Amino acid sequence: MVSEHRPTRRGVLKAAGGLSAAMALGAGGVVTSASAAHAAGDGFGLRIVDRNENDARMWYYRFATDAIGWDPGVNVLLPDGYHGSGRRYPVLYLFHGGGLDQDFITFDRWGVRAWTAGKPIIVVMPDGGHAGWYSNPVSSNTGPRNWETFHITQLLPWIDANFRTYAEYDGRAVAGFSMGGFGALKYAAKYYGHFASVSSHSGPASLRRDAGLVVHWANVTSAAADLAGGTVYGAPLWDEARVSADNPVERLGSYRNKRVFLVAGTSPDPVNWADWVNETQVLAGQREFRGLLGGAGIPHEWYEEPGGHVFRDYMFRRDLDGIIARLRKA
Repeated sequence: MVSEHRPTRRGVLKAAGGLSAAMALGAGGVVTSASAAHAAGDGFGLRIVDRNENDARMWYYRFATDAIGWDPGVNVLLPDGYHGSGRRYPVLYLFHGGGLDQDFITFDRWGVRAWTAGKPIIVVMPDGGHAGWYSNPVSSNTGPRNWETFHITQLLPWIDANFRTYAEYDGRAVAGFSMGGFGALKYAAKYYGHFASVSSHSGPASLRRDAGLVVHWANVTSAAADLAGGTVYGAPLWDEARVSADNPVERLGSYRNKRVFLVAGTSPDPVNWADWVNETQVLAGQREFRGLLGGAGIPHEWYEEPGGHVFRDYMFRRDLDGIIARLRKA
């Protein structure tokens, strides 16, 4: 996930994503351009401490924020023809998975430029912590790690103020892989009016099943990788209200009138314990979620694909076409 040093897009992909084996248990107006916002200064609790806008499409920012105890980064991938077009665009917030090698440049390394070439959409790829779980944790022993505040309260309005977006429900989608797929499902439910489309690629959809294995997984991984012994949901006793607020299967009504896209693998590697634990739990939870959505009459698109806990770029490309079809047109 996030590294403390200044990132480079020339890095070599070290893992397929998700949690590593060692962690397995564990509406306002818009400004016409980013330069206008830079001239005006910072806002929304964010202060730019580094940026690179030399690339025609991929713009990079690093922010100082009281929500996070270090300076998280964000990549903003602009559509072809953005500069000088004067058009507004829908936005996809794309979340990375968990693991020490995953961060906001993960999808850039994997090929997001090629996947989005010619597509009329802005893609925002923010840091989410090594094991931040797209949450404000119950406890942290290493300073603030309030990823939910950073993403929803600070970054989202900053994007709408600094790029030509549609700052409205039908102008935004959220998607992610693994931990990021859970974050997408969580944010789409908790912040109903923010996102018209939600996609989870091998992301957990049920927190309490199997004696709360995913909650324990979130607590253990966050304690080890991000919070120096703190936890997302509390230990040994959980914050039950917080678990319920974040649990997709307990928030069914919040997925009405949204496009819902789900992918899980059916054949994780039985020799790779991390892969088997991750995707076995993901598949079971997504099946539970799908059954409840169907029982509630909530439309959803789902796929079960061969393989384990990996990001399937061909499924993302299919998903992206559906996202663009659902959102307001550029």
